[in-house]
Amino acid sequence: MIERKFVKEKLKEYQIKEYVTDTLKNVGHSETKLQRTPLGEKIIVSASRPGLVVGRKGENIKKLTNTLKNKFGLENPQIEIEEVDNPNLDAQIVAERIASTIERFGIQKFKGVGHKTLQDVMNAGALGVEIIMSGKIPSQRARSWRFYKGYLKKSGDISNYVLKSISSANLKTGAIGIKVSIMPPTLKLPDDVTVRPDEVVIPEEKSVEEKEKVEK
Repeated sequence: MIERKFVKEKLKEYQIKEYVTDTLKNVGHSETKLQRTPLGEKIIVSASRPGLVVGRKGENIKKLTNTLKNKFGLENPQIEIEEVDNPNLDAQIVAERIASTIERFGIQKFKGVGHKTLQDVMNAGALGVEIIMSGKIPSQRARSWRFYKGYLKKSGDISNYVLKSISSANLKTGAIGIKVSIMPPTLKLPDDVTVRPDEVVIPEEKSVEEKEKVEK
């Protein structure tokens, strides 16, 4: 019974996060966290453009709060908005931005969008970035295009800390899948070793008398 309760709560949490993500499309939404407090459920929304999330006079927040009450049965949901410090280092925001640009300007300029995004991410300080676009690009036959720059770890324990996200652009010719992987600048690699000057031991030169003793 306890296991079923935990599964039910996690399923409900996933559905809430999925709904918030779909509702806050094209506003630079990064992630949604759900915390349970004595006063009710606290929903933390991270986005690059908090003003669009809140809406005019808080209309979007009010509408989202009412939906969370009626659809998911939350008694007192409290929505908190956090601004993302560097959107170019957030894989979800980057993937969403690519999808939005392709939907707006079409698939003809997908190469320019890919290379421009690579440059923006690397200029933000990322160690490496990879963008994969899959679908009917640009012909009627489905294929994948890969844009890559910098250093990106794909195996080992370090790969678990690489930021990854997926999104999709819906066009008349079909959906275009977008996968973004970013290696953040804060990630420390195992082979990244720094030797401090105070830890360097310089052997002292032996005197002439000591050398003669060694030779004897």
